[in-house]
Amino acid sequence: MKNFVMKDETFICENCGQKVPKLNYSARDHCPYCLYSKHVDINPGDRQNLCQGLLKPISLEKFKDTFKIIYQCEKCHQFHKNIIATDDDMNLIIQLSVKN
Repeated sequence: MKNFVMKDETFICENCGQKVPKLNYSARDHCPYCLYSKHVDINPGDRQNLCQGLLKPISLEKFKDTFKIIYQCEKCHQFHKNIIATDDDMNLIIQLSVKN
């Protein structure tokens, strides 16, 4: 991706309060425990979005040989997508897949 900035950082999830570890193979962009993300980027990793709203996981879509989580921002209502991570709670991923 052209404007991708690699940011693989630990953080505290603002939705569930869990300490989220680094992903260690790509940039961590959502909580593996509750799947929520935060509307912080304009381009991946730039941390320049002023919205700062929570991104609620609302569904899944097939992407190549994996899936993307589809989010809607609870503050500005924009939609956003993130590829699932290997350590995501698969029960929550399955629940999202049933919503499609």
